[in-house]
Amino acid sequence: MDLQYHILVIFTHLMGLADLHLHSTFSDGVATVEAILYHASARTDLDVIAITDHNTLAGALLALRLAEAFRVDVIPGMEISTTEGDMLALFVTEPVAAGMSFVDTARRVREIGGLPFAPHPFDFLAKGVGARRLRRIQQAHPGLLAGIEVINGSLLTPVGNIRAEKLRWELGLPGIGGSDAHMLEDIGVARTIFPGRTVDELRAALEAGHVTPAARKRDSNYYRRSAMRFALRLGLGFAHTLEERRGKDHIRMRRVP
Repeated sequence: MDLQYHILVIFTHLMGLADLHLHSTFSDGVATVEAILYHASARTDLDVIAITDHNTLAGALLALRLAEAFRVDVIPGMEISTTEGDMLALFVTEPVAAGMSFVDTARRVREIGGLPFAPHPFDFLAKGVGARRLRRIQQAHPGLLAGIEVINGSLLTPVGNIRAEKLRWELGLPGIGGSDAHMLEDIGVARTIFPGRTVDELRAALEAGHVTPAARKRDSNYYRRSAMRFALRLGLGFAHTLEERRGKDHIRMRRVP
């Protein structure tokens, strides 16, 4: 029993945790990039995060510039609107235009050194590319898709994640986890486990398929908090920001552009 425990401790120490799907105030998130970096560094166990705002790379590039001041590493990314649904593009440092087909978007992401993933394929609220289309893409363009988001932390029910997990095994693709967090409290509710700790090690694990999606229990007040925060952001322009007071960093809500 002691040997098993020590093996588990060693194994856990060698594995990293990444949240590969986060939104900031550069799109429809309710926290600034600075607040996200601080929260992920000080209040989660994550090693790597990806800022993936809708159709803009601005938040991700800002996070890259600021990352040295925080504990977590950053992957630049974006969630791109294709004509068939959303695509999660990771490791991109050039913006990719919205409005192309899913295949053409994935090709462009690959051309600039990124990895294209299919997020929330069964989410009826978000615009995920469905199973039928993903099957056709995988058959006609093997090797184009880097994987499927099989645990999305923002789905209303777990059914979509269960179906996504079955689909990724059917298609023989890696499965990733991302919180799809729009609020600080939800960062890390879904994550990707990988061998190593760094961005480079994470990329190698994603390309090799050596990743495991995982989730932790979501706050029971998630929906009530979501409604309140989105009302504050969309109605009054408030968001979580990082500010320094008396030599210490603090998170507070204030009006932002």
